[in-house]
Amino acid sequence: MSSTEDYIRVQGARVHNLKDIDVEIPREQLVVITGLSGSGKSSLAFDTIYAEGQRRYIETFAAYARQFLGGLERPDVDKIDGLSPVIAIEQKTTSRSPRSTVGTVTEVYDFLRLLFARGSDAYSYVTGKKMVRYTDAQIRDLIVADYAGERINILAPVVRARKGHYRELFEQIAKQGFVKVRVDGEIRDLEKGMKVDRYKTHDIEIVVDRLQVSETDDTRKRLDESIRAALYAGDGVLMVTQQGNGDPRYFSQELMCPESGISYPVPEPNTFSFNSPKGMCPECNGLGHIYQVNRNKIIPDPSRSIRNGGLAPLGEFKKSWAFKQLETIAMRYGFDLADPISQIPEAAMEVILYGGNERFDVDSKTLGVKRQYRIEYEGIARFIQEQFKNSDSSNIQRWAKDFMDKVGCPECGGSRLRKESLFFRIDGKNIADLSGMDIGQLAAFFARLPERLEGDQKVIAAEIIKEINSRLGFLLDVGLEYLSLNRGSRTLSGGEAQRIRLATQIGSQLVGVLYILDEPSIGLHQRDNNRLIRSLKALRDLGNSVLVVEHDKDMIEEADYVIDIGPKAGKHGGTIISEGPPAALKQHDTLTAAYLNGKKEIPVPSERRPGNGYQLVLEGCTGHNLKGVDVTFPLGKMIGVTGVSGSGKSTLVNETLYPIMNAHYFNGVKVPKPYKRISGLEHIDKVIDINQSPIGRTPRSNPATYTGVFSEIRSLFAKTTEASIRGYKPGRFSFNVKGGRCETCQGGGLRVIEMNFLPDVYVDCETCNGKRFNRETLEIRYKGKSIADVLEMTVDEAVDFFEHIPKIYRKLKTIQDVGLGYISLGQQSTTLSGGEAQRVKLATELSKRDTGNTFYILDEPTTGLHFEDIRVLMEVLNKLVDKGNTVLIIEHNLDVVKMMDHLIDIGPEGGRGGGQVVATGTPEEVCANSEGHTARYLRKELGHPSPA
Repeated sequence: MSSTEDYIRVQGARVHNLKDIDVEIPREQLVVITGLSGSGKSSLAFDTIYAEGQRRYIETFAAYARQFLGGLERPDVDKIDGLSPVIAIEQKTTSRSPRSTVGTVTEVYDFLRLLFARGSDAYSYVTGKKMVRYTDAQIRDLIVADYAGERINILAPVVRARKGHYRELFEQIAKQGFVKVRVDGEIRDLEKGMKVDRYKTHDIEIVVDRLQVSETDDTRKRLDESIRAALYAGDGVLMVTQQGNGDPRYFSQELMCPESGISYPVPEPNTFSFNSPKGMCPECNGLGHIYQVNRNKIIPDPSRSIRNGGLAPLGEFKKSWAFKQLETIAMRYGFDLADPISQIPEAAMEVILYGGNERFDVDSKTLGVKRQYRIEYEGIARFIQEQFKNSDSSNIQRWAKDFMDKVGCPECGGSRLRKESLFFRIDGKNIADLSGMDIGQLAAFFARLPERLEGDQKVIAAEIIKEINSRLGFLLDVGLEYLSLNRGSRTLSGGEAQRIRLATQIGSQLVGVLYILDEPSIGLHQRDNNRLIRSLKALRDLGNSVLVVEHDKDMIEEADYVIDIGPKAGKHGGTIISEGPPAALKQHDTLTAAYLNGKKEIPVPSERRPGNGYQLVLEGCTGHNLKGVDVTFPLGKMIGVTGVSGSGKSTLVNETLYPIMNAHYFNGVKVPKPYKRISGLEHIDKVIDINQSPIGRTPRSNPATYTGVFSEIRSLFAKTTEASIRGYKPGRFSFNVKGGRCETCQGGGLRVIEMNFLPDVYVDCETCNGKRFNRETLEIRYKGKSIADVLEMTVDEAVDFFEHIPKIYRKLKTIQDVGLGYISLGQQSTTLSGGEAQRVKLATELSKRDTGNTFYILDEPTTGLHFEDIRVLMEVLNKLVDKGNTVLIIEHNLDVVKMMDHLIDIGPEGGRGGGQVVATGTPEEVCANSEGHTARYLRKELGHPSPA
């Protein structure tokens, strides 16, 4: 037997579909677990090894702390030996918070804040001049040198450009022993009861001293005392004026503009934090955007009248206080509520939208007297804004949001920081400029920065720059040079978020840890894959064990050890069919080995489809990094959009093309990124986006409910003899409504245990044991199975069970056809991977009757798929195109790219170096005519020679 020190030994693992397996995983090596989707890879890596590591970690807590965490259940495994502390780097997006950015997650922004607090130069936002800061002695020496032989006034500013009568202030100044003040540039004696015009803005300074400047010791001593008194009274600022010349000169202990006199507090790291009141923009609270009421959403159709519901938030006319006020406004401005809104005077619309408060008289024709009316109206737009900001009800906030647009903050321009924070600069750049740079540009900026700094600044910045450079280096190593630090975490793909966490872990320089990664190559172009593999090897070489769940060919071949789980998926998987170094693995008779050694492959089509002759033309796209590109999408073909990570593929397809098409066919509200024009939409009936977002965010959602097949199954159970006798309707078999569900867990099958400081934990309901239904409902059976038994069936089992019920069979067969026969009908959506969720959506669309004129968009559908699964998926997509539909796929996987009829390669690089169309045409044409990164790897795949 191998020694425990060299191996992690797992004995008797039975989690999910694992069949009592024993495995030895070498420590301090790069180990890949591969196999078909659903074969049990994640069950072994995450649900067994990681779960046990977490449980052991929590067991180290004191009993007092553990009572708040609850007990983590031990995974179904006999024994695990040799387990190091475990860190999982999964695909889940890092944070849903709008305040989380790439900079905050990687800690680079924290170091930037420290650098700006200690080593930046401050500039005035009024004059643009460099701010200065003086000690008391420096102020005295400057006054003696610059005003020698002249009579001066030393003043302490107390009021700057504010309204008020300031009687109390003058009394206070007099009590402190001062006898003169300067009000709006004029020196006056302090008098009892003195005050100024309360409705005008004033500048008021205390006259601390008036003296003739000379270089005698007495003058210096007097100056020291006056400067101290003036700085105290003026809150760190004093002014000096020559008698007979009113232009002041400012001096301050804090950072101050010598011309305008504005001063900044001493900078600290929080001054540059958009999550701290000291640094955040007061208008948007550090979010970089605000919500503004959109007049067009309040008045969607100006040809309608107010009485007929022309004002969307109010609806049609009813007897209420709001409409009573509108009638009063109509009387005041001479219109009728039945008039079209477009004919109502603009002055009246201003009052209706933004409020008014006035009295007016109206002659009564019947009584011959004047009647007095009063308008006291808040205004619809103001009311919406007020409810959005201050309402405690999330429903009301959601209602208000429907009439608003998200716009960039006008105060900070989207930088999230207050004005003062943006006027601290290093080498001419403020912190927002640096956050907006690509990481590649930022690394170049910091590489040359030490040469541009001088003196103390250079010494202070040296260590901080070293830390920043090392962290940026790790981000570059994992292929993320196209991201910027101000990019929101919630906008990152699963693969990007995972690689950011990987870079952070490499930066932490931990040793002796077991890292478990879930398909880190997702979203990576072949070019970047080698850099990722190097990063994982660097993690291993530090003295860590790296366990990777992966299907990527390069990753498998570069690993030290490979474990292949199979032979098939779901109940037909869960056993280790092969293990050893990659070279030994290729000799075994397994599906994975067959694809690795070339015995099996995904064939290249013998000919490319000609399409239907129509095309969709999108011109002048300039969103994000797109450089005014024009793109032609030939219809009736399978189109591939390729390019390195960050080149602009998602911007072109997901953020420009799809919102345009969705708005055209379904009145979608998402605003597309800027473009000039689009033509050819008339040749398509509808657009369907099949992305990897979860099909449901709660355990209540499952593949059966999402695809609609559960409604048919419930109707079938309601038609059974026993259900008819008891009077049960289809609703009785729903776990979302009262009646048939278990009321303890309200049909969830699970109960949520809220953790104070950790994510919520779900445990099986003690009443129904996870069945979701009450005893009476479970007594109803169809072919010997209860509704809960059906939900526990895999799709493969359900296809056989319901083969004589056409409506149910057709929907289940499409789920099976996309390679998901191994998932159970009732499997919680939250446990499906991104690739599985995408294929459930694909199956849902396939089960609908198609018109042969549909435009399908898929974003990296091969995520989480084994070579064999990709072959099955491509067969399904090919069937769609053969019916006349158009399928557009964003993809890096060369097995998919080589099967396209038409390629659009975006690049040449990521970030600012991308955004152009590098090549278009069939894969063969792209290979022959392009020097791009995609063409280079595609030539190897297709065996094409390089162009001359």
